[in-house]
Amino acid sequence: MNNNVLVYGAYGHTGRFVVAELLRHGLTPILSGRDATALKKLHREYPTLETRPATIDDTEALRVATDRVAAVVNCAGPFLDTGLPVAEAAERAGAHYLDVTAEQGAVQQIYRAHDRLGHPTEVATLPAMAFYGGLPDLMATAVAKPGEAIDEITVAIGLDRWWPTEGTRKTGQRNTIPRLVVTDGQPAPATTSVRQWSFPAPLGTHTMVECPFSEVITMSRHLDAANIRTYLSQRALTDIRDSATSAPAAVDSTGRSAQLFTVEVAVRQGTRRRRITATGRDIYAVTAPLVVEATRRLLDGRAVLRGAAAPGETFDAADFLSALDPDTLSVGNIVEESAG
Repeated sequence: MNNNVLVYGAYGHTGRFVVAELLRHGLTPILSGRDATALKKLHREYPTLETRPATIDDTEALRVATDRVAAVVNCAGPFLDTGLPVAEAAERAGAHYLDVTAEQGAVQQIYRAHDRLGHPTEVATLPAMAFYGGLPDLMATAVAKPGEAIDEITVAIGLDRWWPTEGTRKTGQRNTIPRLVVTDGQPAPATTSVRQWSFPAPLGTHTMVECPFSEVITMSRHLDAANIRTYLSQRALTDIRDSATSAPAAVDSTGRSAQLFTVEVAVRQGTRRRRITATGRDIYAVTAPLVVEATRRLLDGRAVLRGAAAPGETFDAADFLSALDPDTLSVGNIVEESAG
């Protein structure tokens, strides 16, 4: 089996977590990205790994970077700029493409390009295989009863803090596209609605603001839901909007920060609601096991190849979630209750 995985943006905050996770699972990262100087610095930490610098506007460099790799993991935002060119380079090379975007517009770009051009289905193209996007998509897929209409999917993302990376800040400045939700089966502009949400300890009750990410686009790709909403802790939004908020600082040997998160997904079908909760630490760090588990399953055949697709229609969602290390991401049991 070809174990070579190109990590584009390998020197970034999330990229470093992905490189370490790939190595932990016996895969061979190839270090890539737009900044040749940053790649050289990272190479000093991983002298046995190959480096392949490539800018997004250099088609030949991207061709060389993706040569003889089995998969490409794009960690370099803003994905509105990098997603399509890196995905197309991966597809030309016959490699699977995954990225970690939270940007709705970047996911839409890739889906629309595939739908318009009929890109190959022998490889997978999976945008948003991360904390935002992929995790809620898999959770909703695992919870929903197949064959039954979905009245509503609600995603509640509780963060005790949000220390944004430089990449997150740059993406926020670049991503000015209005956020979308799904209302009555159709895309609709997000509102500024506020609600309270009670998370398990230690988070407790949070004031939540409607703030949809890439999961709305991935879910609507394959889940026939009349309404999809995402809410985020108001305190996290306050942090990220404050230019004085510091970047994440490592508090353990893995490089994780002290940030705590809880994601709860509730799916209402008729008179019943089913929900599931996932908890962990550091939204950037947890993206690595998610995207690497997806890569492993693509390489060993535990996936349904559909070209550009959502995580939940590519993998067995329940099995995927149960395979993750509970020390990294603890996923609870599905709870069913009356929707009344």
